[in-house]
Amino acid sequence: MIRKAVIPAAGLGTRFLPATKAQPKEMLPIIDTPTIQYVVQEAVNSGIEDILIITGKGKRAIEDHFDRNFELEERLLQKEDEMYNEIMKLSDMANLYFIRQKEMAGLGDAIMYARQHTGDEPFAVLLGDTIIDSVMPVTQQLMDMYNQYQSSIIAVETVPADKVNRYGIVGGKRISDSILQLDQFVEKPTIEAAPSDLAIAGRYILTPGIFRALDETPKGKNNELQLTDALTNLLKREKVFSHTFEGKRYDIGNKLDFLKTNVEFALKHTEFATPFLSFLKEIVATYKD
Repeated sequence: MIRKAVIPAAGLGTRFLPATKAQPKEMLPIIDTPTIQYVVQEAVNSGIEDILIITGKGKRAIEDHFDRNFELEERLLQKEDEMYNEIMKLSDMANLYFIRQKEMAGLGDAIMYARQHTGDEPFAVLLGDTIIDSVMPVTQQLMDMYNQYQSSIIAVETVPADKVNRYGIVGGKRISDSILQLDQFVEKPTIEAAPSDLAIAGRYILTPGIFRALDETPKGKNNELQLTDALTNLLKREKVFSHTFEGKRYDIGNKLDFLKTNVEFALKHTEFATPFLSFLKEIVATYKD
């Protein structure tokens, strides 16, 4: 049973400078909701209420977002604002814990900070800058797979062949339409070197064995400890599977994808989807002229 989740959210967000000089990239809003709130909500919707968020320097806004703000709450209550209930829900979403990654030393290093929190239990990992829209939460999908295989499970998605060099790519033996038993991880391979077109999608269920694997994994480029390298070591002792999830992933790691995500979510928003679509059509018509 998976009871705990870890959300790494310590990255500097340099692609969004100057906006992220004083604001965490995970707090950049999709319409009116910070990216990381979607991620926490996915864990909660999957039945996980014990969540460790790994932050870094300049990330205090994440803690403040999920904390109580008595002055704001009182003001909304007096005004009988409908947002009062929404704001109150934030601090009650889950049992949230925070720890600061002391230096930017890679995703593997960030996961190491979860060792005391997760102990000898398997746990979920959800990257703090990746939203996945799905009918069943992807973390729940992975938890169901874990219950069957009792091994680490990694969410993957199919990507175009000419884009495999942007991702960590997995390879292995197909068990079913959506499941592979993995035998290799290749970080940002060339088209020729890619073992498949399945890219790691920012969601994992990891066994406690990952910590021994991380201990045994040397730091690589830029003196960073990579999770994919540790997973390669984990394969020496344990089975690791991938699951091609059902849903759509939104990577908020670059400006163009961030803009696209806001547009798509706006078109799903009941409050203003119709007028916003009319606006987009007008803009497109203008540029066609």
